[in-house]
Amino acid sequence: MPVNIPLLLPEQLLPIQGISLGTAEAGIKRSGRKDLLVIKLAENTQVAGVFTKNRFCAAPVTVAKSHLAALLPTRALVINTGNANAGTGQSGIDYAYATCAALAGLIGCQVQQILPFSTGVIMEPLPVEKITACLPQAVANLVPDNWFAAAQAIMTTDIVPKGVSRQIQLGGTTVTITGIAKGSGMIHPNMATMLSYIATDAAITQPLLNDLVHHTANQSFNRITVDGDTSTNDALILMATGQAGNQTISASTDPRLAPLQAAITEVAILLAQMIVRDGEGATKFITVQVESGKTEEECSKVAYAIAHSPLIKTACFASDPNLGRILAAIGYAGIEDLDVNLVQLYLGDNLVAEHGGRAASYREEEGQRIMQAPEITIQVKLNRGNAATTIWTCDLSYDYVKINADYRS
Repeated sequence: MPVNIPLLLPEQLLPIQGISLGTAEAGIKRSGRKDLLVIKLAENTQVAGVFTKNRFCAAPVTVAKSHLAALLPTRALVINTGNANAGTGQSGIDYAYATCAALAGLIGCQVQQILPFSTGVIMEPLPVEKITACLPQAVANLVPDNWFAAAQAIMTTDIVPKGVSRQIQLGGTTVTITGIAKGSGMIHPNMATMLSYIATDAAITQPLLNDLVHHTANQSFNRITVDGDTSTNDALILMATGQAGNQTISASTDPRLAPLQAAITEVAILLAQMIVRDGEGATKFITVQVESGKTEEECSKVAYAIAHSPLIKTACFASDPNLGRILAAIGYAGIEDLDVNLVQLYLGDNLVAEHGGRAASYREEEGQRIMQAPEITIQVKLNRGNAATTIWTCDLSYDYVKINADYRS
């Protein structure tokens, strides 16, 4: 079961003025579940996105990036689960475009004003006829308070739907932010196997929104990893309808930008952490903090060496404080001039290694107690500078193997 994810209730996800959502059951992979989502946007909604850096990116990623580059106002997003439409060549591009054309015809806009997204099995033809046949149903179901159903509709191997809402005051105006996400496996930075859609009714210019979506990704979804695999379909889309009534934020020096950025980033971090907590077969949520490095880059090298190590991840699953595995990962992270005698390693608040070896105060039974908890913090102090980074990961369990052994069945 997911690690310490609170039960999400429909009323916890607040509607965003200018956005409506509709779901349908297209039967793409299996019957009996919603697997198609349409998000319709009010005119003049600003939209920005970041996408996977996988060179084998999916057809909908290629089409969505092309449509955003056309600089026409986006009017709707269409998302299907059960099929990734990746590794499908030119036919995949054609099918993604056909999906956009079908939805554009239904809501009365240009094809380039639709952004397509897919998630599911790779290298299988997209059943475009099933999708286009069900689009009228999804459009007929468009309502503003449908965020919970939307979170359910984008799930694949996820166990629970993931969503967060926040409200803040900007110069006396109430601004709402709501976001949903899906993701459970193939989670790794440079986006993960995840889709996330975050919306606000704040008024903000397109250039600032572009900056904001990259900042948000770097502070959240680009700091999580489950298994080190980068998917073909990842996307984070940030939408701003401008219907809250605030005066438009148009300058980076506007004092209202910082609290809006902080609130959107908080929503994204919580969604990203939910993805890790719902990692395929996860039983432990692990925070890796690396501090006092020369640069953030070298801190990240150490953090990901720890987070990607199958030996460390399986030790966490077994509640085994195998310190040697952690020290080894720090050592092979790629810092050529690292002085291991300066490095300090902590489990939770307990110093467990220093001066190149086990700390004199460390006791094995204390390490076991820490590792048995559902949430574990591994902290590394390099003691060579002022840079730091934090990432989030999970353990690898028997269930991870089982889930991925028969994913396509």
